[in-house]
Amino acid sequence: MIRFVAGPGGVIVPDLAEKLPGRGMWLTAGPDHFTAARKKRAFARGAKAPVTVPDDLEDQVETLLLRRAQDMLALARKAGLTHMGFDTVKGRLKAGPVAALIEASDGSEPQRAKLRPMAGDAPVLNALDRQELGLAFGRDNVIHAALDAGGLTDQVLREVSRLSAMRDLQVVAGADKRPATE
Repeated sequence: MIRFVAGPGGVIVPDLAEKLPGRGMWLTAGPDHFTAARKKRAFARGAKAPVTVPDDLEDQVETLLLRRAQDMLALARKAGLTHMGFDTVKGRLKAGPVAALIEASDGSEPQRAKLRPMAGDAPVLNALDRQELGLAFGRDNVIHAALDAGGLTDQVLREVSRLSAMRDLQVVAGADKRPATE
């Protein structure tokens, strides 16, 4: 879910940190939900006032969600909760359960298929491509990463899951390790 508020002049503003003042309006992340909200004038009804919905609101939200997901992954890396690279991730998965397996959406499918079953019941996150993951981890390209349990784990999972929903992808969890479809 994504919170929105009516900013100055009645312009709808995304409030991803959920801290802006004003009457909050909640919308499920996803392109279909934005289209339906526009058609039904949900923002105006939620604000109980006339509002202006920017034409590029979906793009704004996706960009902000990407930035938040990358920031949370970077913090997790600095906290020592992540492992990167195919061999490193494979070794970490053999050592025991992880909180999540992170794959680049444009990574090699045969290699991704080798790691997925090893992840057990951990969610498999593939909302970011190799360059977006690379920016989060301070490298050029990252294709495979594992996230250990820790203080930031829930926040990382939440932000990446919201980005997945916005990009109309599914977070795969449990025994179903097939790649998410677009």
